[in-house]
Amino acid sequence: MSRILVAGGGGFIGGWLVKELLSQGNQVFAVDVKPMSDWSQVFSEATNSVRDLSNLENCFKSTTGIEEVYNLAADMGGMGFIENNKAACMLSVLINTHLLMASKENGVSKYFFASSACVYNASKQNQTNIDPLREEDAYPAMPEDGYGWEKLFSERMCRHFYEDYGLETRVARYHNVYGPNGTWDGGREKAPAALCRKVANAKASTDKSIEIWGDGEQTRSFTYIEDCIEGSIMLMNSDIREPLNIGSSEMVSINSMVEIIESIAGVKITRNYNLEAPKGVRGRNSDNTRIQNLLNWQPSISLSTGLSATYKWIEEQVNSNNGN
Repeated sequence: MSRILVAGGGGFIGGWLVKELLSQGNQVFAVDVKPMSDWSQVFSEATNSVRDLSNLENCFKSTTGIEEVYNLAADMGGMGFIENNKAACMLSVLINTHLLMASKENGVSKYFFASSACVYNASKQNQTNIDPLREEDAYPAMPEDGYGWEKLFSERMCRHFYEDYGLETRVARYHNVYGPNGTWDGGREKAPAALCRKVANAKASTDKSIEIWGDGEQTRSFTYIEDCIEGSIMLMNSDIREPLNIGSSEMVSINSMVEIIESIAGVKITRNYNLEAPKGVRGRNSDNTRIQNLLNWQPSISLSTGLSATYKWIEEQVNSNNGN
């Protein structure tokens, strides 16, 4: 049993991580800036606190007596959010900086940083049929403006805190994590949740049309939450200090994902393309060669399986909101 801090424990990935760490018998401390009523999941077995971890004093309080830190705390969302809130995304660097400082001073043994595929060089993502992104493709640096720069800078801080102070750090580059209990409306949701919500609303309406951002041909890979959690804990428990992709290698277009959701929902949808909406890079996929070689692991849950669980949960939220 370990005493583990999950920073961002009220968020989507954080909530699932708290659940799994508790099931393994750990003593878990969940901290998030949001009111607890807005947390994705709340577990009474954990010690839950509402604190702003961009504040250094709060980081010292939160890491006192802690053995391991998982830092998932960040001001972020889907492409619509990060393209229009670059300064807010950059300010998340304060969270990682102060948590690293406090972890060093308080004798934390291991520190995990949740990075993102947004760190990758944009010139390698300008076509739909791209080569999967290898870890070394983050350099020369040309990440997503704002959010991607913060993640890449924070990765380097983790590296140097190990080199200079001996703090064991682990870095995961997440690729589009999705699943039940995630943000599904309000502007911060990512593509799988947004499309599930739109299809569920269309299914319940006489208007069987949805808006798609871009032409729908942009490609991505999407990682189901259970795979994300398994890979994150495996990486934390390893001796690997270099950043690793944690992402599915099953690349699909947005149009193809809509087709999968239509099949799950049992409805046919008319697509209206908004070419002026935020679209992000043209194509992105995860190369899992390194994590397979080092950990003999990669995500295994197919997109259709993960979307089935996700759509079912989001349809329940939509119907509940609509009074059904």
